[in-house]
Amino acid sequence: MGAKTMAELLAKSSNKITGFKVGQKVNSKVLELTKNSVVFDIGGKSEGIITKAVFDESREFIKTLKVGDLVSTTVIVSETPDGIVLLSLRQTASDSAWKRLEIAQRENEPILVTPRNVNDAGVSIDYDSLVGFIPSTQLSKKLSENLQDIIGKRLQVKVVDIDKSRNKIVLSEKAVSEADNIKLLDNALKQVKEGEIYEGIVKKITNFGIFVEIPVGINKKSFKVEGLVHISELSWEKIKNPSEKYNEGDKVRVKILAFRNDKLALSIKQAQKDPWQDVDQKYKAETKVKAKVLRHSDFGVFVQLEPGVEGLIHLTKIPPGTRLNEGDIADCYIEEVDSKNRKIALGLILKQKPVGYK
Repeated sequence: MGAKTMAELLAKSSNKITGFKVGQKVNSKVLELTKNSVVFDIGGKSEGIITKAVFDESREFIKTLKVGDLVSTTVIVSETPDGIVLLSLRQTASDSAWKRLEIAQRENEPILVTPRNVNDAGVSIDYDSLVGFIPSTQLSKKLSENLQDIIGKRLQVKVVDIDKSRNKIVLSEKAVSEADNIKLLDNALKQVKEGEIYEGIVKKITNFGIFVEIPVGINKKSFKVEGLVHISELSWEKIKNPSEKYNEGDKVRVKILAFRNDKLALSIKQAQKDPWQDVDQKYKAETKVKAKVLRHSDFGVFVQLEPGVEGLIHLTKIPPGTRLNEGDIADCYIEEVDSKNRKIALGLILKQKPVGYK
């Protein structure tokens, strides 16, 4: 029998030499775990190693490993001058972290995260190899007063929303620290019925509406809950900015519109009488009225007869040269009322016949 070639010998060898490429996925067996490195058997001519440089990105996942475990690693350096293959567990750690987040959300269990940055919107956090966010609305009042002190420290939170495809992780700290109060709030909100009227206090004013606090009774005790009155529900008349009409501390009557996604929707205007309810009786054809000029459009001028009731003086009813400035009080007469569609057509009362007007 002739001498076998080196290639044939290597092919039969149980220690077959394997070459690796950067980015390659390798099934690796844990041989040794140290404080800041992991050594793997990767079936090659030498071991694969996770060094200190990339250890931290997968630290939490590495804590779950033990000698003999098989995991998927990624080659980041195919071979060092010493013949070592450098590996990363970033992708495997990421997949594991997402799975743990899904379980935590499903079972409503808290997780530990590390705050990395704070701003007015909230807190950015690290969770294993992932980055998440705690909105300022999901921070307890106590924690909000000392946000800079939590950077780098461990923080217990609950998962609010996750979307792996968008790399979205939204968390809540107050769901843990204020769990008892949140339970009371949930019980209080269950007592609130759509259509009920409450006396409340304006707590905050924004450009999109106002937040109103209302008292809700639970077991003979009063518990305060907060809801939003959207700008469209503030008044029957149009409001450009809520601060023009309301101040913090104002007492208001509100109607419960809905309770969805833990948010209470309120209305001030629906707690009042609809001004259009009696327009057919109040504004009959040919009735003379005084109306406040609100705004101009391409087809005429809109005027206010009373708060919440507007009408239109069509362009054809305005004589040439007649000026109607915003805020002016115009003498008008009712032409037509369409209460179903909330429309009123008006004409101007002419005090003298304009030149050229027939």
